[in-house]
Amino acid sequence: MASALKLALIQSRVFQTKSQTLSRVKELIETAVKQKSNLVCLPEIFNGSYGLGFFIPNSEEIPGETSNFLSGLAKEHSIHLVGGSISEKDGDKYYNTCLVYGPDGSLVAKHRKVHLFDIDVPGGIKFTESEILSPGNSTNSFNIGPWKIGLGICYDIRFPELSAVYAKQGCNLLLFPSAFNMTTGPKHWELLTRARANDFQLYTAMCSPARDENASYVAWGHSTVCNPWAEVIAKAGIDEEIIYADLDLQLVETVRQSIPTRQQKRHDVYEQSKM
Repeated sequence: MASALKLALIQSRVFQTKSQTLSRVKELIETAVKQKSNLVCLPEIFNGSYGLGFFIPNSEEIPGETSNFLSGLAKEHSIHLVGGSISEKDGDKYYNTCLVYGPDGSLVAKHRKVHLFDIDVPGGIKFTESEILSPGNSTNSFNIGPWKIGLGICYDIRFPELSAVYAKQGCNLLLFPSAFNMTTGPKHWELLTRARANDFQLYTAMCSPARDENASYVAWGHSTVCNPWAEVIAKAGIDEEIIYADLDLQLVETVRQSIPTRQQKRHDVYEQSKM
């Protein structure tokens, strides 16, 4: 497989019912495929409203309605489909879970959000995912030819240690289905996307839902792709939109050779500092 990869980030809307939402997502995926995208990513909790009051009623076991929907579309269009995330029910626990399906419809990766979104910003937003959700406990990645793609969900991007593990594992692209809000979005959305791209000299992408001012949780929007130079190469507005980025594996190698930070790390100093 060639080193080029065409990524589509689908900044989709959430409608009143799951069936309406999935129907619209299907149309958007078909549009992305017509543009020759071979890797398509959806937003965090793309199949329903994001919020503490929605995690349990909108949850699904896997396999289930949404996972079967994703598998079928990946197979129909022969693409890798990153299903943003859904609220997963597993026994008596609930997870914020990203499912990735390959061109044959098989499940190639499953990532449960590792870092739960528990914050309290004075005058801004208070949110505690841990009231409902349990955290995942593993890193997860998948391959498309020479590409190795690491997965995180939203708040996971704030923890560079996770991205560092992916970089050490050989990832050259990080995908974060995300739903930043109107407090954290303007402060840190682009900053964090560019920071992870710069820190680890790889492509980084964050895929948001479209903004809905009437929702109980208002997403920031602005789905973004950064290249290994930490340059923004694609960025959405706030409404429903698909953005595209042609990713070049050679650029990853060029950046890493030009500024060889991976070979220049001083682990002797870092380890000494822990003492």
